[in-house]
Amino acid sequence: MDEELLSLAQRLRGESGGSIAYERLLATEDREELAGVLIEAERPLWAREIAAFRLGCAGDRRAFEALVLLLNHRDPARCVAAAHALSRLSDPRTPRAAAALATNELRVAYALVPVRLLTRLRAPESVPALITVLRRRLTPGDPHWRVALACVEGLGALGDGRAGDILRSARTHPRLSAAAEASLARLAPSPSPG
Repeated sequence: MDEELLSLAQRLRGESGGSIAYERLLATEDREELAGVLIEAERPLWAREIAAFRLGCAGDRRAFEALVLLLNHRDPARCVAAAHALSRLSDPRTPRAAAALATNELRVAYALVPVRLLTRLRAPESVPALITVLRRRLTPGDPHWRVALACVEGLGALGDGRAGDILRSARTHPRLSAAAEASLARLAPSPSPG
């Protein structure tokens, strides 16, 4: 069992009561059985999470919708597990879904993991979404500085010159200043206008 699956299994053992169904979902290699869990009525959340995680890590795109829902869950551990599986899934819809979740201002309290996933994906949607989220977080009194910091670090990791202006703005925020300086140093020069 890989480290991420082991972590998921330990977290969900108590929630599942260590039931036979729990053990079965962790052990089965039958993807049809796992996919069935995602569509069967009245399956508990822990069962759906195990099935979606295992299918996603195996590259089975039937897990996509369930994983996106888990990526937007209020429980950070569920979000992190879903992000891991989505990064392994390689579904072309993932960057767009992560960008939509990250930029949804009504769910900004849950945007940290989608922001980090966008950085990991390095997709065309990543830089514009991170810039949008960071711009909103730079308003005075915004309480979501951890999301802002993840955007600053992500933009530095992506190294795209389009982030220069917003990172220069982030330097004026005490909690972001050092990270913004470090990220600015990692940027590729912006292409000059044609």
